[in-house]
Amino acid sequence: MSHSFTRFLKASVISFAALLPTTHAIAQSDGPAVVTSIKPLHALAARVMQGAGEPALLIEGAASPHTYNMKPSQARLLQEADLVFWVGEDLETFLAKPVSGADLAGKTVTFMETPGLVLLEARDLSLGGGDAHAHGDEHGHGDEHAHADEHDHGAKHAHADEHDHGHDDKHAHADEHDHAHDAAHKEEHADSGGHHDDHGHGHGHHHDGDDPHVWLDPENAKVMAAAMARALAEADPANAALYERNASEAAAELDALTAELRDRLAPLAGRSYVSFHDAYQYFDNRFGVRFAGAIAVNPEAPPGAKRLRDLQSALRSESVSCVFSEPQFPDGLVATVTEGASVRTGLLDPLGAEIEPGPDMYATLLNQMADAFVECVGTS
Repeated sequence: MSHSFTRFLKASVISFAALLPTTHAIAQSDGPAVVTSIKPLHALAARVMQGAGEPALLIEGAASPHTYNMKPSQARLLQEADLVFWVGEDLETFLAKPVSGADLAGKTVTFMETPGLVLLEARDLSLGGGDAHAHGDEHGHGDEHAHADEHDHGAKHAHADEHDHGHDDKHAHADEHDHAHDAAHKEEHADSGGHHDDHGHGHGHHHDGDDPHVWLDPENAKVMAAAMARALAEADPANAALYERNASEAAAELDALTAELRDRLAPLAGRSYVSFHDAYQYFDNRFGVRFAGAIAVNPEAPPGAKRLRDLQSALRSESVSCVFSEPQFPDGLVATVTEGASVRTGLLDPLGAEIEPGPDMYATLLNQMADAFVECVGTS
């Protein structure tokens, strides 16, 4: 075989490999096999693991963790994992049973139970009840995690053993909280006048009091990155110093991001917005953006006709600057609600559906959200 033909074969193989679709499965490396549920957690884990491996990602694209169905190949990924990072059963309902199994005992980090995390109570979503502030909790800490002003109402910190990786007994009772049945029940009654919507207080969102969209506060992202570093160091002691250094560098990067976004969003004070569902409280709380309400109380079921009519009336009578749709949900309801109202529309994405996964994804996500707020809420 001639040398020129050999070179041709090698070049052909390389070119063909470049065309193959990529996947965010567990990378082959010396580090532990890590599975993450949503893209923002994957980004933080990828940043902490830089130099030791790459985590796997379960939910890609515009899929919603509230309604996701796992593939058999992803179930196998979980079985092979050394660590699983997820927010908690109020967000990733589909993971509640798998992470409670014996295969993942001691291998799961549940961030809703992470010590030091700032938790906010679910907002009252009855029309006229939702505003920029979370409803208060007597355990609120007005400390450095809190923006040190009126935007930290209702903040509290997760209380859990710092060595607990989330294999709590409560996951064993997932059947008692059948989200799919509850969603179907709400949908069945939605057109009868939106009775469930009118009772707000977060119960329609299955939060048991706490809002699970914790990653949208960069202070919480710092806490989560540090928790990832601890769990990774325990699973992979040889790279412990690397994980600690990466988490420390990530914290400094997040501090710079917070300062930049705070400056960019400061001119929005006094302006308000409506979102498709209430996913942005932690972002609002950190940066002082004003929330006026949500189209859907429960992202797992459509809002009733009465709620849509009430929202239309509210948009005509209140000073709402923008109504946001989300790529995880149909945008037809936004068009219905805003019909005849003098209000702008925009797109907010709490999960970064179109952003490439990787260690830079988290900063890109928050910057894109800030852009959306400035362009839609801040426009005169």
